[in-house]
Amino acid sequence: MSEQNSVNVPSPAPAAARPASSTSRRDFLKSSSLLVAGGAVAGTVAGPGLSVARGAHAYGSDVIKLGLIGCGGRGTGAAVQAMNTMGGEVKLIAMGDVFDDKVQAGYRGAKSQHGDKVDVPKDRMFSGFDAYKGVLSTDIDMVILATPPGFRPLHYAAAVEANKHVFMEKPVAVDAAGVRKCLEANKVAKEKNLAVAVGLQRRHEPRYKETIKRIQDGMIGDIILARAYWNGATPWVRQREEKMTEMEYQMRNWYYFNWLCGDHIVEQHIHNLDVINWIMNDYPTIAQGQGGCEVRKGKDYGETFDHHFVEFKYKTGAVMYSQCRHIPGCWNAVSEHVHGTNGSADVSGAKIFDATGKTVYSFGRGGGDGHQQEHHDLFADLRAGRRPFEGEWGALSTMTAIYGRMCTYSGQQLTWEEALNSNVVVSPVEKYKTLQDEPPVKPDANGMYARPVPGVTKVV
Repeated sequence: MSEQNSVNVPSPAPAAARPASSTSRRDFLKSSSLLVAGGAVAGTVAGPGLSVARGAHAYGSDVIKLGLIGCGGRGTGAAVQAMNTMGGEVKLIAMGDVFDDKVQAGYRGAKSQHGDKVDVPKDRMFSGFDAYKGVLSTDIDMVILATPPGFRPLHYAAAVEANKHVFMEKPVAVDAAGVRKCLEANKVAKEKNLAVAVGLQRRHEPRYKETIKRIQDGMIGDIILARAYWNGATPWVRQREEKMTEMEYQMRNWYYFNWLCGDHIVEQHIHNLDVINWIMNDYPTIAQGQGGCEVRKGKDYGETFDHHFVEFKYKTGAVMYSQCRHIPGCWNAVSEHVHGTNGSADVSGAKIFDATGKTVYSFGRGGGDGHQQEHHDLFADLRAGRRPFEGEWGALSTMTAIYGRMCTYSGQQLTWEEALNSNVVVSPVEKYKTLQDEPPVKPDANGMYARPVPGVTKVV
């Protein structure tokens, strides 16, 4: 690709810092009044088309109106967790999903836990591929994006255009083109002073934060090696039902189709990769790997691999060994570890060891529940007038996982720049309008889906 088309990667912010302005509420409101007084300045900071009220408002104890796009278990769970937060009321007022039954199930689930906080009449329930447009057209302050991740770049860009604060589940894309779209939306979100949070919840857990702070402060010396694992079993499968179109089947069984999921290295293992990026305060520069499908080969499992191994290298020379596997009866682990010149750390276990193996730090019990804590942090920031911004690490850790998949699918060693600037589009979601449309992959005469072939499959 020519140099003028390449993507410049933003430099990561200091990892130990909160991804939000440290301005006090008093100073924030003082500066906000200056924005109101000077229309030209307000237009520059808040962005064209964004009202000063939304760009500068500290919500305090006001009701924050929430919309949900993607009403499955994770989306409904995120909405419930948002309504669990303290300091003022959060109300769910609009919901949308491709499938109306998902909207109804999500509504019932949220309503059963939060009663009157769930105020979603029929005219604010939307279904179909354009459901996201309906939700964004309502008077919500924040939207939760929790559809299959292939749709995330489209929905994120639309939410930013609609001037909504965003909480989006990870990953934020399934291909490099989607990551680039998110990076462009990030720029606009910053210009508009919109809060952007990403569901990489380990970043909000005290046990991770305290352990990683000590690692970054030099407790184990210079990092030489990192290990990241998500080895376990297949999470779930949706069966094909009679009269389903191919599009509906793939949408309901989205975990096994790359245009919707990105493979489990992207959908799941991103959490572990993000932790190592956080510790390194950087992203890999070169990688190679291998993978395949050894066990999970039936018609129900689409086109994804059941195992991946990737060797990533950072510009410091440190190497990360990355494993993820969905094969029963094998050694399982979901964890992160780093090794330095003066010791090592079990990061997920929140323990640090010296060079002899003696424990020199242990967080102890508790300090987890990041799924809830990330919402506590987000809504506390909004009420104080701060605007957390997690869009960059969300996009670039997503790209790290996509990068690994590109290596395992192709069998090639790739640079970060080659991967990020790839023109291979995996998820052309913008063109789909109905469940009668033909998805980008189809089964053969035996009902099987073609899988990538290392050494043959092109990824750049």
